[in-house]
Amino acid sequence: MDKSKKTGGKGGALGDVASRRRKAVRVKAKSRRSESSRQWLQRHLNDPYVAAAQEEGFRSRAAFKLLQLDEKFGLLKPGLRILDLGAAPGGWSQVAVKAMGKKGGKLVATDILPMQPIAGVAFLQLDFMDEDAPEQLKALLGGPADLVLSDMAPNTTGHPGTDHIRIMALTEMAAHFAIDILAPNGAFVCKFFQGGAERGVLDLLKKHFAKTRHAKPPASRAESSETYLVAQGFRK
Repeated sequence: MDKSKKTGGKGGALGDVASRRRKAVRVKAKSRRSESSRQWLQRHLNDPYVAAAQEEGFRSRAAFKLLQLDEKFGLLKPGLRILDLGAAPGGWSQVAVKAMGKKGGKLVATDILPMQPIAGVAFLQLDFMDEDAPEQLKALLGGPADLVLSDMAPNTTGHPGTDHIRIMALTEMAAHFAIDILAPNGAFVCKFFQGGAERGVLDLLKKHFAKTRHAKPPASRAESSETYLVAQGFRK
């Protein structure tokens, strides 16, 4: 597949999403809407990745983050067994199943929230931390996973320190789960927030993977501390 045309829509190339010209949307102030809410809504409506996701038929702007990570690291290939943790609403699953094509492989998505069906994706609504989750998911995959994806983040409290600790705790749980379910030489991709509580996750991944790298795809908002960890070459 020509990676410069992976999105398949108008303009095609991943690199030009942010530069596509669109008419700016202004949100008027209303008495029932706070200024912070107005600013968030205006930013959302003018976000080029939100618009591009709608044009391309993706369920979320996050789809472009996985497309850009794949463009850089070559994660998605036909024939892989792929597990998408915290998959709802399904943007990453849409990207992954399209990349798999019709040459075999299996994509299983899971979330505690419901998700509308996606052709070619087996969805299981459960908590991946449930005791029997690994065996259920391996059974659906038909064996250990070649790639585990996690774009999960918990609900925020509004307190930065507390939120960072909760996010990193979830990331660490996803990492332990990936180590339990991956096949040799497999890969793990997860959302990651810098803020002081990440050393444990980094040490764990460096122990079990040949390469662990940080990446901030262009679709990740510049003002956010969000980044991604890409761990490749799994070893027990």
